[in-house]
Amino acid sequence: MNRIYFVIALIIMLFGLAGTVLPVIPGIVLIYVGYVLYGFFTGWQDYGVGTIVLWGAVTVVTIFADHYGALYGAKRSGSSIFSIWGSLVGALIGMILFSLGGLIIGTFVGAFAGELIAGRPADQAYRSGKGALVGFLAGSLFKVIVGLVMIGAFIWQVT
Repeated sequence: MNRIYFVIALIIMLFGLAGTVLPVIPGIVLIYVGYVLYGFFTGWQDYGVGTIVLWGAVTVVTIFADHYGALYGAKRSGSSIFSIWGSLVGALIGMILFSLGGLIIGTFVGAFAGELIAGRPADQAYRSGKGALVGFLAGSLFKVIVGLVMIGAFIWQVT
């Protein structure tokens, strides 16, 4: 029976790993949920409360770093609120229309367009678009690494 719970938790975690890049899926949170569900259904026999607290803290720190890191990067590149909203809208539209490539390009184009709408010159709009893109890629890489470590630790603890 534990194998079934392991497979279910791993599927949830792998879906979460996809969510570390896709903005509409709460990636790290889903990986953590996989940990909690497996522990709950197996009576915490493979790991205990210490593991859950540790990965819960990592989950909270990762969410905080992702959101505030993106805002910090936007502010550092001189972006306005139009650029920030533009990058979010552009990322979502790009992802819906063109998948992962559209997500990446949409982040840049949305931030660039947002700055132009705000009345900023093209060079500032370009800098903001580039800043949004770099922030998105750095945040995604960070989340993928954290997600892989969490999943790897889960597999190591359970098998």
